[in-house]
Amino acid sequence: MNKYKKLALSVLLDALGYVSIIFPPFDFVWAPASALIMTKLYKGREGKVAAVVSFIEEALPFLDVIPTFTIMWLYSYVVNPKKEETIIEV
Repeated sequence: MNKYKKLALSVLLDALGYVSIIFPPFDFVWAPASALIMTKLYKGREGKVAAVVSFIEEALPFLDVIPTFTIMWLYSYVVNPKKEETIIEV
């Protein structure tokens, strides 16, 4: 997936998390769903840690305003980008 499409999806998923501000029972469904989606979007150890953080953030009241998916995107592509191997043919 293109990193900018992943950014747009991350922003959309963070916005979806705000539904619980208006309808608090939504958290019962959204907290585990957000953790599952986080592990699918961001692989490896970082994705698993982000999934736990996302679950806790969505499950606890008043923390729903934290944009977990967008923060994870920033971490993955700005703070700690993975360098792609470049093969130079001789």
